[in-house]
Amino acid sequence: MSCALVTGASRGLGRAIAVQLSKDHGLHILVNYASNEEAAKETLAEIQANGGSGELLHFNVQTKQEVDDALNAWREANPDHYISVLVNNAGITRDGLFMWMPEKDWDDVLNISTKGLFNVTQNAIQQMLRKRSGRIVNIASVSGMKGVAGQTNYSAAKGAIISATKALAQEVAKRKITVNAVAPGFITSDMTKDLDEDQLKQMIPMNRFGKAEEVAHLVSFLCSDKAAYITGEVVNINGGIYS
Repeated sequence: MSCALVTGASRGLGRAIAVQLSKDHGLHILVNYASNEEAAKETLAEIQANGGSGELLHFNVQTKQEVDDALNAWREANPDHYISVLVNNAGITRDGLFMWMPEKDWDDVLNISTKGLFNVTQNAIQQMLRKRSGRIVNIASVSGMKGVAGQTNYSAAKGAIISATKALAQEVAKRKITVNAVAPGFITSDMTKDLDEDQLKQMIPMNRFGKAEEVAHLVSFLCSDKAAYITGEVVNINGGIYS
């Protein structure tokens, strides 16, 4: 059975992506979460309510041993399942001016986004390489494209994801594995709930924040057969901030 692993799928973008992949592609969804099991169960319930299938998979993406133990154990217990789609969505913000930023805020943001990408992708890609097929979508951000004041750590993490996407895409293209990134702008979610939406939407030509479902549709397309010749790309979805 073909499966999709979505990291940080308990809420927000991750939840919307997990639900959409189930709807569009009939994939068995592995709902990864680090701490919020109740929210992860809600994601799974939504998938099942729409006629899909899935299961919870607990691990912290930034801890390699934890990632390997969880994924290897899952693989042993499900020999007829394989991860054909990976969405590296897990990420956090710890905003603040660089000059006063605690070292832990730098490390946590970088580790979850970039070390998390390394840990999960390196484990999942082995089977994709053997099967000569796969889709990897990394969730970047407008912060990684243009840099955002007060988010030097987050901008650095997302910028690294963009560069890693372009490099890895070249390494695995001959095995028919595509690696792309999606760079959302301001999306209504837990991550943006403390932002001043009225002020920020003035810099967005569409004059509104995006919806998690809109990002999910883009990710779903990149995971489809229709996107087989797209790799190494960073697709912006930001309401025209660059236009």
